[in-house]
Amino acid sequence: MSSTLVTPIDRLWPTDRPVLRNVVLVLFGTLLLYASAKVQVPFWPVPMTMQTGVVALIGMAYGWRLGAATVVAYLAEGAMGLPVFTGTPERGLGLAYMVGPTGGYLLGFVVAAAIAGRLVQSDQSLARIAAAVVASILAIFALGVAWLSVLVGPEAAIANGVLPFIPSEIAKILLTIAVGTALLRSRRTG
Repeated sequence: MSSTLVTPIDRLWPTDRPVLRNVVLVLFGTLLLYASAKVQVPFWPVPMTMQTGVVALIGMAYGWRLGAATVVAYLAEGAMGLPVFTGTPERGLGLAYMVGPTGGYLLGFVVAAAIAGRLVQSDQSLARIAAAVVASILAIFALGVAWLSVLVGPEAAIANGVLPFIPSEIAKILLTIAVGTALLRSRRTG
């Protein structure tokens, strides 16, 4: 088994039926993403949610492949018109919502889950977990601001899509590192 990577979820939920387990995990992950989009703390210009932290946690727990696949499944649910995103259905549904101002951030979720999962794949030290969380959130913001810049210009994208969120993202980063550390170290095997 030296060529097969063991993910944290493999240690937490070992199984001889990984396909069934992975389907359950993808469904559970999309439900977590949905819940993290809908539970909001009032914040301007977009309500603060825990989505960026949940994306990083899914990537770290599931591994980069299943983590990214889970986020793709979540985006597919939204593309089909299910009201799974923040502000839906009030601000639109489906692909029209996805190509709007938050489209780049949504795409960034896939990259972020993969980054987080890849960075903790072989090293789950506190430093690596912290790096995974920070790198994944930076990826979300990089893609989000890039897309938002196309719509409103770079200055407005930074002013509205980054600066107001710095305090909340710092808090979410610290919380996600704490939860990630507890999760990834909960059932370590020698």
